[in-house]
Amino acid sequence: MENKRNFKEVIADVEAFIFDVDGVMTDGKIIPIEGGDFIRCYYAKDGYALAYAVKHGCNVCVISGGFGDNLASRIKRLGIEHSYLGCMDKIAALHDFAAKTGVNLKNAIYMGDDIPDFEVMKRCGCPCCPKDAAPEIQEISLYVSPYAGGMGCGRDVIEQVLKAQGKWMADHKSFEW
Repeated sequence: MENKRNFKEVIADVEAFIFDVDGVMTDGKIIPIEGGDFIRCYYAKDGYALAYAVKHGCNVCVISGGFGDNLASRIKRLGIEHSYLGCMDKIAALHDFAAKTGVNLKNAIYMGDDIPDFEVMKRCGCPCCPKDAAPEIQEISLYVSPYAGGMGCGRDVIEQVLKAQGKWMADHKSFEW
């Protein structure tokens, strides 16, 4: 999609958050463990923002080549209903998510960090990336977060969108996760 508007103009209309995992929700480091799974480190503030967005009715999706029981468990604990793990065709996953939810991709944020995200990011109206994303990804992003992958970039975009939509801190006293 061709992006003519700037990030601050687009975020008021955002209908969905779509995230890659390794390099976005994490710093990209993975530690293989026995049984074929991996250990990933997540940033608690990113997790809080993701769960907060879900709790406030936002469409949240994870599309990642990453896989494993630990990752699936993390996504489930955050309340994210739409996930495509071990995904080798991110464009098909994106279209499946849009079809299931009715989300207009023109009003979707996709946050990715590397070449496997390139084509799918171009199909969303608000491509974003962490500050340490590959140069090719930064070049096509409407917004480059000042935070690195796994260090608050997810929280950054979620918080900005929900503030613009009047949903951030709307009922923080009743929110538990």
